[in-house]
Amino acid sequence: MNRIDKRFAEMKKKKEKALIGFISAGDPDPSVSLEILEAMCRAGIDVLELGIPFSDPTADGPVIQRASARALSKGVNLSRVLEITGKIRNKMTDIPIILFSYYNPIFVYGPESFFRDAVAAGADGVLVVDLPPEESRELTDCWSGGSEFYLIHLVAPTTTGDRMKEIADRASGFIYLVSKTGVTGSSGLDVRDVRYHVARLRSLTDIPICVGFGISDPVDAGLLSPHVDGVVIGSAFERIIEGNLDNPDLAKRLGEEVRKYKAAMCSMQKNNEQNQLRKGKREKP
Repeated sequence: MNRIDKRFAEMKKKKEKALIGFISAGDPDPSVSLEILEAMCRAGIDVLELGIPFSDPTADGPVIQRASARALSKGVNLSRVLEITGKIRNKMTDIPIILFSYYNPIFVYGPESFFRDAVAAGADGVLVVDLPPEESRELTDCWSGGSEFYLIHLVAPTTTGDRMKEIADRASGFIYLVSKTGVTGSSGLDVRDVRYHVARLRSLTDIPICVGFGISDPVDAGLLSPHVDGVVIGSAFERIIEGNLDNPDLAKRLGEEVRKYKAAMCSMQKNNEQNQLRKGKREKP
């Protein structure tokens, strides 16, 4: 079983929601980045999303753009990200690792070589922001038959019902629901709007649904957690890195932040279950 499937099955059994943590791999430099990633995993990240630095992002906001720039300035490329992936996998055998990329680095590296080396490093899947499903066979056709390496698809608030169904039918691992139009790190999260789009997706698939973009603090994560299977946090973590570049306790600081998000999500989930239980008792004849 792919580690992603296993983790979501575990979360469902525990009645918890997954905290998916995004970090630009190699930020602020490869050695410190590895310390950060290990600390976040030990603090309770359920799924790790490793960003492959890219010079011309389109979906990422200023915070992650600057994170990519810092990593690129330290010579971090796709090969180095795979090295980091392998080091994490050697220490964290169970955590699902998803590579987050634009298609250009993978295309230059070679789709077949990328698949081979990503699997060898211990990655469980890849999310390619600018590769639509109908053009993804160039990437996936060279993957070995029966592979459990997943291509994670995205759904946006502007996605039509027919296209949403097409994406859901192709999906594996989980579906990444973009919470709002715009770029990562933007403000103005509308929980009711997210719930509406989650309900649309739920009517089409049983695959886990995780939401990202615009979730800026533990309160936001807690408000969303009862309605989704996972919450993706990226820019909020990167802001901490950017604000603590010279802090020798940076990794510890990120670990503490992970615990805050997990606590908020678990607390809200527990409150929601208690409210549902009380509601059920009131409605009994």
